[in-house]
Amino acid sequence: MHQQASGSPGPTALRRGWSRARSFAARRSRAGASRARAAVVPAALSAVCAVLAYAFAEFVLGHEDPLFAATASLIALGFNRDPKVRKVIEVAVGCTLGILIGDLMQAVLGQGYWQAVLVVFTSIMVARFLDSGAAFTLQMSLQSILVVLLPAAEGGPFTRSVDAVVGGFIALLVTLLYPKNLQKEAATGLRDLYATVTRTLRDCSEALRNHESRTAWMALVACRGTQSAVDNLHKDVRNAQEVATFSPTQRRSRPVLESTAQTVEKSDLAVRSLRIVARRVISVIDNDSLDEQGTLLLADWFDEAADAVAILGRSLGEPAARGRHKSLSVARDALGGAAARLDPVELGATNSLHGEALVMLLRPMMVDLIEATGSSHDDAVAYLPPL
Repeated sequence: MHQQASGSPGPTALRRGWSRARSFAARRSRAGASRARAAVVPAALSAVCAVLAYAFAEFVLGHEDPLFAATASLIALGFNRDPKVRKVIEVAVGCTLGILIGDLMQAVLGQGYWQAVLVVFTSIMVARFLDSGAAFTLQMSLQSILVVLLPAAEGGPFTRSVDAVVGGFIALLVTLLYPKNLQKEAATGLRDLYATVTRTLRDCSEALRNHESRTAWMALVACRGTQSAVDNLHKDVRNAQEVATFSPTQRRSRPVLESTAQTVEKSDLAVRSLRIVARRVISVIDNDSLDEQGTLLLADWFDEAADAVAILGRSLGEPAARGRHKSLSVARDALGGAAARLDPVELGATNSLHGEALVMLLRPMMVDLIEATGSSHDDAVAYLPPL
């Protein structure tokens, strides 16, 4: 029988390699197609913005080959699905200042290699003085070196600076007028956050039923990991409010965004409380602080709270305002029903300090969750039973 040469790959190895290559190519193709689909809107927005800035500088201002108008608009707009007003302004200012420094120094020093070195050095130093961001420094230095190395503009020394202003202004105008759902990012973030909160509550219930503190530790770790998501929610709401403040097309979004900001704030407080609750559950289990009846009552309560929080998460992700309002009403009633049971006596938690403390810690958390539905503080507190 013919033996395969030593060191050469066999048919099986070749088939495995070919299978892996096809699998890799398929994954890359799916990922690329997904990125391309997501890029349709920002790509169209960037293309329109760049050409509009170029056309305005050429036909309205009479500038010849106003490339800096197009480049400044593209850089200022960036490649985000929902451009941020402050970011657009910062980048536009950086581009304009870089071009202005290049124009000024070229007018005084002339054009050449040593002038280019001095221009870039000056731009970097000015950028670091004005802003700590690396992107701002990069934009200023890049624009300034292009100005000093490219041939002088036909219309005078500061023509390119005017083009940069036009490009930045067009980018800002498109950002303000472009119709977008300002609540989309916040709604998605809140839905994901409350999915984690729901899992944490269910894990606390499971930990109590099984007298297994490791499950509660895992819930605590998952809950601690939500801080970055909460910080991103605060940032998304602030960015959306910036756009709504200045955009004439987003006036109707302002009251809804104010309500969303309150929801994010109360959700943040509720998650912080939940971390303390998870730690207390661990203490209750490790110290065997509850009898069997009290343990089961509290486990049932955590399941009930998890069901109510799941409704809240779905409600906050509801796209239509009318449907969201109705769903939040259902979530409020469910949360209120769980809050109404937070009495240490009813939940069998009076036999130990740890058990009673756990119930007391749950009360402010539930108040924050009810307020996240849009309820006032007094109405939320009214759901709690008197002690």
